Amino acid sequence: MNTQTDYDRIAQAIRYIADHRLDQPGLDEIAAHVGLSPFHFQRLFTRWAGVSPKKFLGYLTVQHARHLLAQDQSVLGTALDVGLSGPSRLHDLFVSLEAMSPGESKNGGASLSLTVSRQETPFGPAVAMRTSRGLCGLEFLDPGEDPAARARQRWPNADIRHVPSDPALSEQIFGTSSKTPIRLHLKGTAFQIQVWQALLTIPDGHVSTYKRIAEQVCSAKAARAVGGAVGANPVAVLIPCHRVIKESGVVEGYRWGDTRKRALLAWESAHSPATEWV
Repeated sequence: MNTQTDYDRIAQAIRYIADHRLDQPGLDEIAAHVGLSPFHFQRLFTRWAGVSPKKFLGYLTVQHARHLLAQDQSVLGTALDVGLSGPSRLHDLFVSLEAMSPGESKNGGASLSLTVSRQETPFGPAVAMRTSRGLCGLEFLDPGEDPAARARQRWPNADIRHVPSDPALSEQIFGTSSKTPIRLHLKGTAFQIQVWQALLTIPDGHVSTYKRIAEQVCSAKAARAVGGAVGANPVAVLIPCHRVIKESGVVEGYRWGDTRKRALLAWESAHSPATEWV
């Protein structure tokens, strides 16, 4: 299976649906737009998303986002310093976050040794950056972009070594089998780290809002500052900044593109029995 080609077509379909949502385009129309027959488009969706196109596209609606937000009222009620309820606790055990020391993070990473690898994911190619103590970056790449160049932008003075792709990492993040723990070693302010830790409490198949995250971290008045910290998240998917949406249920605002954010949320909903609603 050519995962990148699959995602390109899915993303193209999602953009078309978003642009023509008031017209409610049908399967034949969307399939024609991406250059496939309805039969092959149906197969593509089912292979990539695990559900039919109709059901998958239902997960892209504002109504579904509001449904998830209503669930959030009960799921995310636990204080950060407790974090022991159900799925949140399971995610805490899967991903552990350690902040870099000032010495490690200053001067563009002059004291750091990093390995860099290109990773193929269901949502397009990404670059994984690691120190000896954990993953310090996971970012989606633009077409034709060099992974090492992206790493150099973030860490201009680090000792960077390119290594082969690690299929096991992609399986850990996107696979459906039992997951082994992943350690994160991140550069950020104390406030950013606190926000990223709050994001880790959002379980698969759920969403929250900037205001609710702000209430967890400090005060609802800090929603704008929380938005900045969410946008600065250096580790895509594992720190699920894509699960933070507007109070209205509108899904937009993602450093790696609104289309990818919609695709991630719909894909997670399709793979999470907890979000069944249609």
